Amino acid sequence: MTTARDLLIIAMDVAPSRPVEQGDLSLALAGAEAIDLLGSQAITLDGDRIVPGYRPTLADRLLDEAASSLIREAPHESVDDWLWRRGRGLSSTYLTALEAEGQLTRQGRRGFLTRTSRVELVDSPDRRRAADRWTSNEPVLAALASAVGIRDARTGEPPSVDDDAVATVLAAVNDALLELEAVRRRRAIEEAAFDNIWRGE
Repeated sequence: MTTARDLLIIAMDVAPSRPVEQGDLSLALAGAEAIDLLGSQAITLDGDRIVPGYRPTLADRLLDEAASSLIREAPHESVDDWLWRRGRGLSSTYLTALEAEGQLTRQGRRGFLTRTSRVELVDSPDRRRAADRWTSNEPVLAALASAVGIRDARTGEPPSVDDDAVATVLAAVNDALLELEAVRRRRAIEEAAFDNIWRGE
C-alpha cells in the first residue's frame, strides 16, 4: 500500500457523511505520491525543486506512473507545480484503480427516471492496514488527512514530521489547498455578481 491509497481509503472511511472535495483530495494525493517517492529515493528535494534520483521499479502501478512522469531536465519542477500538474483528476484515477482491483463496490439505487450508484469500500487487508495507520496517528497520513479536513477524535492533532523534505511537501500541499479555496471563493463571488446583473440588482 502507498500513502496515497491509504489517504483515499481514510477519506472514504472516516468522512463519508461529508465527502472531501475532489480537487482538495487530488492535490493531497499528489503530495502523498511525492512523499512516497522521497521514501523510495526516487526523488530528492533541492530547496523546493524535485530532483529525480535513480529510477526504481515500484510495485504500485500509480506510484510507478508518478515516477515516470517526473521532469528530469533542469531546472526541475517545484513541488507546487508538481501538485497542480500531477494532481489534475488524480482522485478519480485512484478511485478507478481501486474499483478495478476489487477494493470498491458500487451500490446501485434505482428510482423513477433515475438510477444512481455510490462506491463503498470492501473489507480488505488494505483497508485494515490504512485504518491501523490512521488510528496510530502516523504523522504523514494524519497531516495529509488533516489538510483536507479529515479529523477524528481518536487521532487528535497530527504529530510533527521530523524529515525536512517531507515537511516541505506537506507545507506545499497546505499552500496549494489555500490557493484552491481562494479560487473557489473568487468564482463564487463572480457568479453571485453575474446573477445579480441578470436580476437587475
